[in-house]
Amino acid sequence: MHIVFGHIDIAVKHAQPAGCMDAVAGFLHHLAVKRAQRGLACVDATAGQLQLWPRLFLKGGKDAVARIDHGINAGARGVAAARLGPVAKTSVHRSLMLFAALCQMGRFGEIPPLAKSGALGYGKAMTDDQKNAIRETAARVLKTEGAAVSAMADALPTDFADAVRAILATKGRVILCGIGKSGHIARKISSTFASTGTPSAFVHPAEASHGDLGMVMPGDLTILISNSGETAELRDMVAHVARFAIPMVAISGRSDSTLMRAADYRLLLPPAPEACVIGMAPTTSTTLTLALGDALAVAVMEQRGFLPENFRTFHPGGKLGAQLSKVAQLMHLGDALPLVAADRPMTDTLIVMSEKSFGIAGVVEDGRLVGVISDGDLRRNIDHLMTRSAGQVATRNPRVIGADDLAAEAMAVMSANRITALFVVDATGAPVGLLHLHDCLRAGLA
Repeated sequence: MHIVFGHIDIAVKHAQPAGCMDAVAGFLHHLAVKRAQRGLACVDATAGQLQLWPRLFLKGGKDAVARIDHGINAGARGVAAARLGPVAKTSVHRSLMLFAALCQMGRFGEIPPLAKSGALGYGKAMTDDQKNAIRETAARVLKTEGAAVSAMADALPTDFADAVRAILATKGRVILCGIGKSGHIARKISSTFASTGTPSAFVHPAEASHGDLGMVMPGDLTILISNSGETAELRDMVAHVARFAIPMVAISGRSDSTLMRAADYRLLLPPAPEACVIGMAPTTSTTLTLALGDALAVAVMEQRGFLPENFRTFHPGGKLGAQLSKVAQLMHLGDALPLVAADRPMTDTLIVMSEKSFGIAGVVEDGRLVGVISDGDLRRNIDHLMTRSAGQVATRNPRVIGADDLAAEAMAVMSANRITALFVVDATGAPVGLLHLHDCLRAGLA
């Protein structure tokens, strides 16, 4: 059930005896009447529409008012009139009192608005001035954060290279840890490490204190993130890594913090204002941390000599996986290939082209692909087609691709030359496969 009083939105669930519904309906009706007397919007609810507590959600908003001192008494009278048993009466009283507590913002007064008067809301069209103000805010935020990242690029933390070397030397996993916004950033950095060839995992500091410290073992390396460097939830993790001599990298905005003093490698964020107007919401600091984490992961990736084919190993799905597919993974093999000898009559060649259904035939001499016959070749030789051999009709020196090339490269060759199929050849020029444009499209390349 949803009952709305102005901008207060109440959802009450859990089946109870019908008398309870009557009692609470009376209470809510009393509130609705009181609001109507004050000229406030309300939606009344009958007993048949009610399903009772204990699950209750409250959303405050502008002009959301509830005066409940008389309402509690009205609800209590409803309980008595319903002739309920003691358990049911207790349930209704709890419902009424909880509702009272949620609405009580100072001696049963008005719930204060969550937004200033005149703020934008649903159903209100924006003026040009309001749109310009929004654009100015966005530009200010991006410039503030961009300037901070540029400043960090010009003066990287002193221990950055040493931290990269330590990660490369790690035989176990790189463990990221942080809480709140730092925790979200830590999860993303861990994911980037894992997808670029460095085994990594995120451990939540609260869960670590309740058994997940066992996930952090000698041979691992930890990266702990806290802008203040004094996050209490990280204390158990710091103690654990110190006990087992596990290397620790700290990312923080304070050089003299407890976290930085305990770390083996200290990555200090440059001083920079947060981008929000109140200067408190983590914005610039989280952007700096994320950028620094990306810099670590990419530096390690390049030092490892990580290649596109390695990247695809960790990204087999989606468009990214498709773009990194090799020709060998998509091509047709063996008996599926439309191959004919150079001296084969075109009458037989047409049968092969029809059976294989690729719209093309490869012409082979001494085991090497020397030409291809396409629909265009057939049209160009239509006058004397049946009296010629495959070698006489074929286009010599055709476009080909290697099995180890990316399918995206093959698709680019087909697009540039306005063809729909490519033969795949080995180092000797022998045909080993065929890739059709439709194979690339089915794989998600476009």
